[in-house]
Amino acid sequence: MSDSVKQNVQWFPGHMAKTRRLIKESLPLVDAVTEIVDARMPISSRNPELREIIGNKPLIILLNKCDVADPKATEEWIAYFKSKGDSCLAVDCKSGNGLKNYAPLLRTVLKDRIAANEAKGMKGKPLRIMVVGIPNTGKSSFINKMAGRNRAKVADKAGVTRQNQWFVIDNGIELLDTPGVLWPKFDDPKVGDRLAFIGSVKDEVFDNETLAVRLIEVLKNGYADRLTERYKITDFEDCEAWEILELIGKKRGMMMRGGEVDTLRASVMLLDEYRAGKLGKLTLDSIGELNG
Repeated sequence: MSDSVKQNVQWFPGHMAKTRRLIKESLPLVDAVTEIVDARMPISSRNPELREIIGNKPLIILLNKCDVADPKATEEWIAYFKSKGDSCLAVDCKSGNGLKNYAPLLRTVLKDRIAANEAKGMKGKPLRIMVVGIPNTGKSSFINKMAGRNRAKVADKAGVTRQNQWFVIDNGIELLDTPGVLWPKFDDPKVGDRLAFIGSVKDEVFDNETLAVRLIEVLKNGYADRLTERYKITDFEDCEAWEILELIGKKRGMMMRGGEVDTLRASVMLLDEYRAGKLGKLTLDSIGELNG
């Protein structure tokens, strides 16, 4: 089943290849890069090719959607990224949580650039920042919140932003939005699964029931209590994931003629509720996996 999802998400649409070129072409225009990742999966939602693409440009990592991630895990991931020499903040771009710390951190990271501008008589020159991230991690939400107006397109689907766009925000900062870009293939099938869980891969690419069953497997092993709390199901320790999906469907009254559970409808509901944070604060990536 996981192999099915892995096979389905091996995709690299033409517009994503174009995005890589746009990023490289635009790098000379910016002072730094801000990468938006999903706090629920800080490694799986990062493009492993990004560092190679941006070279030595300063990088700030924003762990977005921290409001629906495990707080303890988020603290551990921030410490991890800082130990690797990257600047990192936990934020929630919809509520604005943590975003007040972005501009001060940016000015600290770029203090040498600011000093160089002032030495050249260009005090107050805007800092130009490229915003990158894979689809559906919240780039447009970040820009909208920072700009204070709903200028960038926002949606809960992959592939909304298709071309580079500049946005002027307060505090002398200009943001360059770029389309979300995945990478050619996923070496670890769990990464492909997790990206599909959060909607970074278009829903048309995979089978919802297969993906929902895979998500249930993950939740059963790490957050079984969330399934009980949300769907009021118990005694499912010895059940297969597809059986748990049926239990969830029954609890929600998703029945078809003949007494069968509408597992497709239940699958779509489960994925939607997970993406909306309705299953509670949870993080699927663990630092321990990096050492495994």
